[in-house]
Amino acid sequence: MSPSTDRLKTSRIGIAALIVSGGILISRVLGVLREIIFAAILGADGVTDQYVAAFRIPDYANYLLAGGFLTITFIPIFSKYLAREEEAEGWRGFSSIVRWLAISITVLIIAAWFAAPWIIRTIYPEFTALQITNTVRLTRIVMTAQFAFVVGAMFASVQYAKGFFAIPTLAPIIYNVGIIAGGVLWAWITGNADPEGFIWGAVAGAFIGNFIIQWWGARRVGMRLDFSGGWLHPAVRQYVLLAIPLMIGQSVVALDESFMSVFGDLVGDGVQTQLLYARRTMFVPIGIIAQGAAVAAYPFLSRLWAEGNIRAMHRTVDKAMRWVLVLSIAAAGLLAALALPVVRTLFERYAFDVSDSSATAAALFFYALAIPIWGALQIITRAFYARRSMWTPVIVGTVSTAVAIPLYFFLAETFGIRGVALASVLSLGFYTTVLALLWYKGPEGRARLRKVLAVAGRAIPPSVIGAGAAFLTSWVIATNMPGPTTIVSLTAVLVGSAVFAGIAFSLGSFLYDILTAAARRRPSNDPDETDLMEIIG
Repeated sequence: MSPSTDRLKTSRIGIAALIVSGGILISRVLGVLREIIFAAILGADGVTDQYVAAFRIPDYANYLLAGGFLTITFIPIFSKYLAREEEAEGWRGFSSIVRWLAISITVLIIAAWFAAPWIIRTIYPEFTALQITNTVRLTRIVMTAQFAFVVGAMFASVQYAKGFFAIPTLAPIIYNVGIIAGGVLWAWITGNADPEGFIWGAVAGAFIGNFIIQWWGARRVGMRLDFSGGWLHPAVRQYVLLAIPLMIGQSVVALDESFMSVFGDLVGDGVQTQLLYARRTMFVPIGIIAQGAAVAAYPFLSRLWAEGNIRAMHRTVDKAMRWVLVLSIAAAGLLAALALPVVRTLFERYAFDVSDSSATAAALFFYALAIPIWGALQIITRAFYARRSMWTPVIVGTVSTAVAIPLYFFLAETFGIRGVALASVLSLGFYTTVLALLWYKGPEGRARLRKVLAVAGRAIPPSVIGAGAAFLTSWVIATNMPGPTTIVSLTAVLVGSAVFAGIAFSLGSFLYDILTAAARRRPSNDPDETDLMEIIG
């Protein structure tokens, strides 16, 4: 085994997860800062909705090439070449795939440029003629960034496949810095705040962080562009077979943000933007807790499957699920309890007023309930992808989309912004539940699932009681403490979080003592049950 592949040992999953989670934490903080600046400068209205809508066509073009799944698609292919010590052949396959993807995304960018006016009018019938014109202009600008995302994702994938995680984590960080810098510099230079500045910043951030830096990172791990394998290298066929399900399946996960945008527009002006702020806030804990674990575990899961070590693969998935669910349930309780002070702390200033905060917090309350769902989904889908079962998540996701559309229509019309957020939670919950049942099938699988859910269930009482105490604490502070809104809300968040942590930890420790005492009295038939979470399970 080569030195590069020696890095892919299960003992390194924790280190990799910490690296990825650290990068995601910085990226999410910058993402929230980006939304704070955007809200302060522009607020939430029909103009900001144009900014949100401008990303719909580019995101979908990326989706059509499986751009959002490039690392998922390519890692198993490249890992197989590394495992067989055929790295040179792997680079020839890599080069052929990159060439096809670069040409394809360029063609899609050109096609989208001309189709943008018709598409925008179709998916946003409530937009005025001026909104359509502005959205088309912004869409055409940001479309160019998709080239950086698609080709850059291939550069990141080879780093992951070789066990290097640090440089790929820089991509979203630089991207967010670019958006922030673009918006601020545009307002400073022109004297006029406009979404276009943020759009140009997004393009610059994409090319620097997702393309140039990732190219450098891939070169550091040995990337060689070798086109001697021709246009139809066997790796191209493997890539197409794995990517087709991801490209043609209309997964509710991939369309969730688009649904937010489309149905938010039907509710009213500014709702898209309010939903965006709530959704981005929700993704901070998801990114730190679940995405870091899933991204770090995926190359290891792929290797275990390739080696035929199915038991170790199942054990790794179960352990990741237990940790992610416990932490996600706690995060969901805390964020739901403190939704309003969190939103007021982050966004309520200048153009973003009290009514915007109330609407955004209402959406965030429901979005928070989806944190454990998103957490489990991150792990389960990658487990399927690691064993190359691409069709299963896609078929289930497509069926979930068919269920989601009428659900969105009904709930958005009935409950407004709350209904849009609730529809997201319910449709994703359906998707995750079905996938989990398919993964944990058979008597042995059901037994493993019961153990995973047992751990999750034990995290609910401390989280619920802690969340109730945090809500009451923040409400008392918000209604009685004098001072600026930001200071009062920040105090409510900090004190409420401390109360939540104290109560949840105390109850959790008490429950842990009882359960582990019972576990020590009960003989174990599984020699692998050795760590804290497995003892509890």
